[in-house]
Amino acid sequence: MAGIYIHIPFCKQACSYCDFYFVTRTSEREHFVQRLVSEIESYEASSFTSEAVQTIYFGGGTPSLLEPRQVERILEAVRRTFPMEVREITFEVNPDDVHAEFLEDLYSLGITRLSMGVQSFQPALLEFMHRAHSREEALDCLRLLDKSAFEAYTVDLIYGNPGQQLEELEKDLDLLLDFDPPHVSAYSLTVEDRTRLGKQVKLGRVIPPEEEMVAAHFDLVNARLIDQGIERYEVSNYSRPGYEAVHNSSYWNHHNYLGLGPGAHSFWWEGEAVRWEQKRSLREFLRGEDVSSDAERLTLEQLAEERLMMGLRTREGVSFDQLNKRYLYSFSGRQIAYLRERQEEGKLTLDSRLRLSDRGIKIADAIILDLITLH
Repeated sequence: MAGIYIHIPFCKQACSYCDFYFVTRTSEREHFVQRLVSEIESYEASSFTSEAVQTIYFGGGTPSLLEPRQVERILEAVRRTFPMEVREITFEVNPDDVHAEFLEDLYSLGITRLSMGVQSFQPALLEFMHRAHSREEALDCLRLLDKSAFEAYTVDLIYGNPGQQLEELEKDLDLLLDFDPPHVSAYSLTVEDRTRLGKQVKLGRVIPPEEEMVAAHFDLVNARLIDQGIERYEVSNYSRPGYEAVHNSSYWNHHNYLGLGPGAHSFWWEGEAVRWEQKRSLREFLRGEDVSSDAERLTLEQLAEERLMMGLRTREGVSFDQLNKRYLYSFSGRQIAYLRERQEEGKLTLDSRLRLSDRGIKIADAIILDLITLH
């Protein structure tokens, strides 16, 4: 299965926590679309057209800053260049960009799934995150989605914010669950060095919450969503049956995907596995320069460790048979002993697959690191 990720690097303003590549000068959108179409067409008759494209993901940045006619031109270029067997086309939107006609246009263009970044409904938290939208704009957008033709959409929430109380998170969940969303992505706030938040933390102006508080936030999110029938299928992703994100699984399962636009990442495994990224420079991209980094060639051991890191964060876990056959990887005696100890503690299950339990998923990163280190 091949996927395409399209990075739209424009934002109205910089969110305090965001480490993705973006620029706030949006006047170059038309030039960007022209250049992006040229990049897409450059792959015609290449080895990257050997697999049919099943998923497309418009991420950013803020894809909803594009006009529908620009989105149409991008999709037309993809359809001209690549063989298509589309299962899902996802488009990220910010609440302050959405209106009924815009949703109708996206749906008519073949977009099948929307991803809306709410993060919180609390005004103080939105201000702390430096989000461009207000509480009312987020609620209005959810009302529009509820009335729209889109059956599949996801709403992003961020928990574990400095000073965020459980009661505030409970209010966010109350508001969101009133709309009965088919999918929710709930992320613990991550402090990245290159962000405004990272600098504030480094200077001691912002104190991240204790691990116990973040764990309590996780438990609350988990309990409330599961109680409403929105099941966790990956550590940060919850959905009703049949509404799981197809594109994201391409990352978790080492399926091939091609990244387009500045800052986009690609992975291709055909004979040997390689990964590369586009330089985070809109200026060079618009000049038509080659912005791809040197490809990183990955060994089977590296791939196996990645598969463990990604797979153990999912509900399905990792198949022992797949590890052996696809990655030529088997657990050492020390690893087996470690896994059996964690199984006795109720943190994982061992049969034909290795899966983390609810207790284990809370400390997934620690378990995965221990496991890989013991190989």
